[in-house]
Amino acid sequence: MRTPLLLVACLCLCVEAQGALRTTGGLRKGEKRQVGMSGEGALLRRFKRGWMWNQFFLLEEYTGSDDQYVGKLHSDKDREDGTVRYVLTGEGAGSIFVIDENSGDLHATRRLDREEKAFYTLSAKAVDKFTGRDLEGPSQFTIKIHDINDNEPKFTRDPYTASVQEMADVGTFVVQVTATDADDATYGNSAKVVYSILQGQPYFSVEPETGIIRTALPNMNREVREYYQVVIQAKDMAGQMGGLSGTTTVNITLLDINNHPPRFPQGVYQFSISESSDPGSVIGMLRATDADTGRNAEMEYTIMDEQDMFQISTNHRTQEGVITLRKHLDYEKKRTFSLRVQVENVYLDPRFHSRDSFRDTATIKISVEDEDEPPTFLHPAYVMEVKEDAKIGTVIGSVRAVDPDANRVPVRYLIDWHTDMDHVFNIHPNNGSVYIARPLDREEHAWHNISVQAAEYNNKISHVPVYVRVLDVNDNAPTFDTTYEPLICENVKAGQVNQNLPQFTSCFCVFVYVCASPLYLSFGCC
Repeated sequence: MRTPLLLVACLCLCVEAQGALRTTGGLRKGEKRQVGMSGEGALLRRFKRGWMWNQFFLLEEYTGSDDQYVGKLHSDKDREDGTVRYVLTGEGAGSIFVIDENSGDLHATRRLDREEKAFYTLSAKAVDKFTGRDLEGPSQFTIKIHDINDNEPKFTRDPYTASVQEMADVGTFVVQVTATDADDATYGNSAKVVYSILQGQPYFSVEPETGIIRTALPNMNREVREYYQVVIQAKDMAGQMGGLSGTTTVNITLLDINNHPPRFPQGVYQFSISESSDPGSVIGMLRATDADTGRNAEMEYTIMDEQDMFQISTNHRTQEGVITLRKHLDYEKKRTFSLRVQVENVYLDPRFHSRDSFRDTATIKISVEDEDEPPTFLHPAYVMEVKEDAKIGTVIGSVRAVDPDANRVPVRYLIDWHTDMDHVFNIHPNNGSVYIARPLDREEHAWHNISVQAAEYNNKISHVPVYVRVLDVNDNAPTFDTTYEPLICENVKAGQVNQNLPQFTSCFCVFVYVCASPLYLSFGCC
């Protein structure tokens, strides 16, 4: 139990001139004789004011059962004969503070809290009980609540959240914590706070006066431990024994830096792809591992070999290397490929490593799978010629297709009848010889465009265009475009050209009119 501090009113003496009072007898201590103009001496007396006070002190959080004694108000004019009454007014008068009107004793009726109200301003006076006349005018005084250490330090936040880069130097600033104490900072050490670390050593430390938390251990690795929980205590009374304390938690996260290289989990990767795959097809994906996070773990994949059959790109969302096909494959020409792939970090931190140490390589082996392909013609198109008078069954040319697969399945040939509706041609199913099936007439069709099919037993079919040109033979006599009827005069001279006629080797007829008399002339066989 706290022992209340009993305060006695401090009586302050004040000198006032009360006027010239005539007295008899010699001067008493404090008297002065003043010589007036008349030469007669007048006595001036210096009286002390009956009572006056300035300030009382009262201990907060009083726990006694009786009213707490504050002090005593007393007037020199109080002869203690019961004729003086003391009157109290102001803040808390009559409720918090009461005065014994006879003795002037001042008490507090209840427990007070300095943090709620630090001081009270009151007035008091002394009056004559019987006449009500003021013996002493009102005087103002203050009751100041004396602080005790009844408030523990409180942190402005709980918890705190902070972060610091991994591998930071010892003493690197992390965060500053702050605790406040509601006690009186101007009185004693009740509000003087000292910080200490209860949990989080040896990784972090705290400055006792400022609450600044710093790193205390070198080379802290995020990949080993990422999160730390630090408990900080704030204790008043300058940290001395008996002081009150409060705590807060500081959650500290180590921020990643790029101090780990990417690495392939294995040295060799195996993939396969069908030879019938189109360019752009995905062959496979591989991923290197990196203990870092975020942008520090971003990678770039490249193919080191000088080739243009494959390419690799980086999926920036998953950080995987995606291998794709760039050109058509041929199992019969090349069945396996071997690639050397490199991975490296995109963003490097020169403080910790050189660029060469942050690369890794792996071997990629790609197997080409055989696909049952249709027959392949030796030429993309064929052109054949035949005279129009050639006999039925005459071979005009041949096509050839082979199975590109390793087992070389035999091929049979046939004509796509949609391209030869009249069945003018036919083909030998075993050797691909094309022959005439119907008579040809160049004057009707000078060109025939047909499609020849090559098929395997499993119905794998391919097509090739065949263009047949029909060559002309002299199987048609010449004919005139029109009937000619030239006119000559009867007196025409011999050898005179009248009209040129086309030269033909066939028979023709010319009708000649001599003036108005027709003369029929026959040339050749009309």
